[in-house]
Amino acid sequence: MSNYVITSSEEEKLLKDLEPKTDAHSMRLKRYFSMPDLSRTDGSPLYEIVKRAKEVPSLSDFDDIKVPEIVPTNILFDLFNMGSDHPARSPSDTYYVDKKNVLRTHDTVFWYYYLNHPEIKKRIANKETLGAVCYGKVYRKDEIDRRHMNVFHQFGGWLIGPDDKEKITPEDLKNTLKEIAVNIFGKVNLRFNDDDFPYTDPSFEMEAEINGEWIEMLGCGMVRKNVLKDLGLEGYHGWAFGFGLERLAIASMELPDIRLLWSEDPRVTSQLKLGHKFEEVSKYPPALRDISFVVKNDFIPNDYFDFVRELAPGLVEEVSLIDKYENAEKFGADKISYAYRVTYRSLDKTLTSEEVDTLHKRLETETAQDFGATIR
Repeated sequence: MSNYVITSSEEEKLLKDLEPKTDAHSMRLKRYFSMPDLSRTDGSPLYEIVKRAKEVPSLSDFDDIKVPEIVPTNILFDLFNMGSDHPARSPSDTYYVDKKNVLRTHDTVFWYYYLNHPEIKKRIANKETLGAVCYGKVYRKDEIDRRHMNVFHQFGGWLIGPDDKEKITPEDLKNTLKEIAVNIFGKVNLRFNDDDFPYTDPSFEMEAEINGEWIEMLGCGMVRKNVLKDLGLEGYHGWAFGFGLERLAIASMELPDIRLLWSEDPRVTSQLKLGHKFEEVSKYPPALRDISFVVKNDFIPNDYFDFVRELAPGLVEEVSLIDKYENAEKFGADKISYAYRVTYRSLDKTLTSEEVDTLHKRLETETAQDFGATIR
């Protein structure tokens, strides 16, 4: 196995340009970059999942590659069959650093950087079979609940070989994934269902039966020839897969809240062991508050989720939409009314009514200021 750390001068420049900026969007991006990569943090269950996956015989000699976190849209989207109308390209789903560069939304982008590495180009010229894994943080605007965060981690891998030298099949892929599942979860029932992904065909999802429930573990498939061609590679074929590390960790430990993976509380960290059912340190009660407001119709809900979570770091468990409607006569032709239910809950203590009321009042005030909203 060889290790490749691929850097980008464009990423370095963008990060340097970002440093002095103090607007909300720039501060958010800097905060996300400062968060640790748990897939490379010894002691984290995400690190343990990566370790166990890399140890399976099928991946033991694969290259280990680390790639930039800020990537051009033409690489992240265009080269992976995500056209101009693909929803992932929308600023409501993806964090744009500037008009042409975004925080990576999927780790499959490593294919591009891997194939363009000088040493890999030499190996391709020699018609060698190539295998690589890549893992780390990815970023997507998302709703707030106990299973989702806008910063999370993925692990991906692929195996490609020359068409005229060997035949790599879906069965090879499935056998590899079975090895990974067993190494992470132990003996477990698995099944594969047909699926559809922009850069593999045929495509599959793998599900595992955990605690009597079938849970989607990952997506995978045979790499599309046209994607390889767009990446500058012809005469090769193979398979690829990718999975979210948090999803597997939550399933393995029956974690009630994704925020626990980031905890530094010894009562929590001592329990974050794969296969060990997490026991609540203390089930602090939730506090629910509703907020209703009218805004212009260019309001982006996913931006609001970010805003709410950052207003009360570590204290917002869930934000759910409970009502949305338009009434031109009442609000105006270009206005929409939204109502959200915010669940406040600390992982460390019981929040008092006064504390929650203060937080919620601040949420109302800053919602009005930052989004031009009229609180109802």
